Amino acid sequence: MDNMDLTCGHFVNPFTDIGFKIIFGQPASKELLITLLNELLAGEHRIENLIFLDKENHSDSMADAGIIYDLYCLTDTGEYIIVEMQNRFHSSFLDRTLFYMCRAIGRQVENLREKRRKERELQTGKPETEEDFLLSEPMQENYGSRYKLSTVYGIFLMNFREPGLEEKFRTDTVIADRESGKVVNPHFRQIFLQFPYFTKELKDCETLYDKLIYTLKNMQHWNRMPDALKEQVFSRLEELAAVANLSLEDRIAYDKALDRYRVSRIVEEDAREAGWKKGLAEGLAEGRAEGRAEGRAEGLAEGQAKEKVAIARNLKSLGLSTAQIAQATGLTEEEVESTVNN
Repeated sequence: MDNMDLTCGHFVNPFTDIGFKIIFGQPASKELLITLLNELLAGEHRIENLIFLDKENHSDSMADAGIIYDLYCLTDTGEYIIVEMQNRFHSSFLDRTLFYMCRAIGRQVENLREKRRKERELQTGKPETEEDFLLSEPMQENYGSRYKLSTVYGIFLMNFREPGLEEKFRTDTVIADRESGKVVNPHFRQIFLQFPYFTKELKDCETLYDKLIYTLKNMQHWNRMPDALKEQVFSRLEELAAVANLSLEDRIAYDKALDRYRVSRIVEEDAREAGWKKGLAEGLAEGRAEGRAEGRAEGLAEGQAKEKVAIARNLKSLGLSTAQIAQATGLTEEEVESTVNN
């Protein structure tokens, strides 16, 4: 674990589920979220406004409701953006992000078809079945337009190293030609941010993007915002994230989330330490076993060599030639001469 520190600072910990939502997931924090997203998507997309979508309306079950999307947003130009914070590594993380991205894309088609069906019901004055709807649409228009998609962005803030990704802070994925790298479909984008790989100091952060990432990684340990962060966005962040500014309800929820965070980090650290100790013990045992095996092999080889010398001397006393002794013992003629003459 990277410099685990369980002290509580002046600001909420963004790597707790409640802390993340306090900073980015409420109406008052919308402008701050827009700023972060625009920095992440600089040169690719410019967000002017967005609305938060109710994540529970996009769950397959109540059991899923608490984990699917930390933030699920729709921009004013029709892009869907999933922003998720994950504190701990878990298996199949990349598969799960792909699943939720594909589900968000699939729902676009469902929503578009439902919207068009309702429009036709208003025009005809009667409800339509799925078959009626498909048959009533011009085939060429229906076939193409019902699959036209808005872009779905998945942005995943990860407080761990994912083995399936390269060892770097940011990984961007697109649907592209494997050979040329040319993007085939621009409507599917994933951005993975592995915070343990972000190692810049504040003095090295020249862009707003770097300063935002640096702040998210370190703010939980601060008692005040550094003087170097003078942009207005950080004043807003300071206001939203100050523990002292939380409502009683949010403070109770945050304290519980912080306790869960601390416990999970301790458990993870204990598991890692136990794994290290187990590996060390296994390594020592293996080393001892290898040492014993090597010792036995060396002893056996030494015994065999002494036996060959004794046989060579006996054969020499019987009058055999050097060549005959070498053939019988497997020694070279030079070894036979040096052996029987010593």
